[in-house]
Parts: sequence; C-alpha cells; structure tokens
Amino acid sequence: MSTTQCQVTRLAGALGAEVRGIDLGNPTLPDIDGVKALLVEHHVLFFPDQRLDVDQHVALGRHFGELEGHPHLKNPITEHPELFELVASGGGVADEWHTDITFRPDPALMSILHMVKCPDVGGDTLWTNLHVAYDELSPPMQDLCEGLTALHDALPHNRPDQMTIHPVVRVHPETGRKLLYVNEHFTRRIVEMNASESEMLLSYLTHWVQNPRFTVRYRWTEGTIGMWDNRCTQHFVLNDFEGERIVQRVTVMGDEPIAAAAPRWQPWIREGRLSATSRHDRQLFNYLKNQRED
Repeated sequence: MSTTQCQVTRLAGALGAEVRGIDLGNPTLPDIDGVKALLVEHHVLFFPDQRLDVDQHVALGRHFGELEGHPHLKNPITEHPELFELVASGGGVADEWHTDITFRPDPALMSILHMVKCPDVGGDTLWTNLHVAYDELSPPMQDLCEGLTALHDALPHNRPDQMTIHPVVRVHPETGRKLLYVNEHFTRRIVEMNASESEMLLSYLTHWVQNPRFTVRYRWTEGTIGMWDNRCTQHFVLNDFEGERIVQRVTVMGDEPIAAAAPRWQPWIREGRLSATSRHDRQLFNYLKNQRED
C-alpha cells in the first residue's frame, strides 16, 4: 500500500486521520509499511468497516511488535493472552487523560483497538498531540521541564507498588521531536521538586495537554479499527452514553523513553525530622530507597 492507493482524510489540525481502501484482516507487508508511515505522520489512525475477528486482530498487532495483555485488568468476556477487553457495563470506561501503561519502565509503544459494540450516541474518544503541547510551551517552561523527571505508578489499577521514573520531556525515537510525557492518570510526582511544587507544576502540565487545539475527537462506528502511537499521544473516553460499549485492544509493548536532556538536579529529599506532612514524600522516598538497594 502507498498513500496514493488509499483514501486518507485528516480529521483535525493537530493529529488524526481516517483511512479507507485497505483490508487490515489480510494486510500485505507493503500495507503494514504504509500504515507505519501514516502513523508517524498523523499519530492516530482510524479504519472504518474492518470488523476483524480476534485472530485477525492479534495477527495485525504482531506486525508491529511484541504484544501483551493488560498487566492488571482481566477480560470480562474474551480469553486471550494477547488481547485486552473493556466492557462499559463492567466499569471499562477510561475517562481520564492518559498514555497507556506508563507505570512500567517499558510502556506501551502503540495500541490497536477494535470497536466491537458502541452506542448510537456518545462514547467518543479524544486524543491529544504531545508534540504540539510541548512546542507551544514558552521557552522558559520548556527549559525547566527538560531538566525534570517524574514518578509514575499503577494506583488506578490498585497497584501503587508498581512504579517507575520517566523524563518529563522525551524524544520520539523515529522523528527526534520532543514531547511532554506526563499524564493525570499515572503520573504522581515531579522527582526533583518538593511535594507542593510538584503538585502545582503537574496540575498545570496535565491540564495544558488537554487544550482543545491539540486534540482530535472521534465518533465510533462498530467494526472500526483505531490505532495510535502511545509515545506521543494521550487519550480520553467520554462517559456520556447509555447502553453497552465493548472494545478489544492489542497493545504493542517495548517502548524505551529517551530523555530530551539529562536531569539537571538531584531527586528532592526532605531533610530534618519527620512530621505529619512527611506523608507527601513517602512514596518517592521509598521508591528511591528501593532503587538504591537493588
């Protein structure tokens, strides 16, 4: 497949395109190469009227890398080790902005979602372009963020013990572009700042990336395949619908976040005696202690 052999329609100024004229259930190697090129250009792609079965969906994902089911959440209907399933009636509505699985040192590289069942109205998903979010920060804010790292954990999955540190500004490995890499769902703390400073900066950055100018909103139809680059996007599901909504996703793992610059400061360690407010630093302190012991 070349970009001239299929119909590609841009959906927003910041990111997103709808692609027709390719059969993802039986793709050729040129098809896969074409999709990869489009994904680098548009960051999130939508392929209507595909209706893949589970085996086709998994086979499609394997063209892009190693697949892994969700590390914490169980599928409510379909049993498959490489497939993750979300059912709205079982609480499967991801209505906080996030990049998938950033609580791991090797987070998700990309995701491929099949909209199996969706309501007639509502349940749209939004994505935001983290490159543009970084580019539109002021130079002083860019400079500050490039010298920082952040602690991420799996608290939303009731696993706050699973943590890692990533750069606040990372570089996309294929394009070299810088992007913001913090999200409201999994990011807990700026490592080099005290708790109140961290809260202030993280609140600003996680709301900044939600600016509508950086986003695309997609209205689903059943049988559509959506795929996105987890390295440079976040997404959010609108919980505004009635009825059932079932999605199946394969997740390509193996990302290795590379910092735009080395941290310019040491991790912030509270000095002096313990007090009631020491609890705000306990998680970071324990993580750093465990890292030194390992």
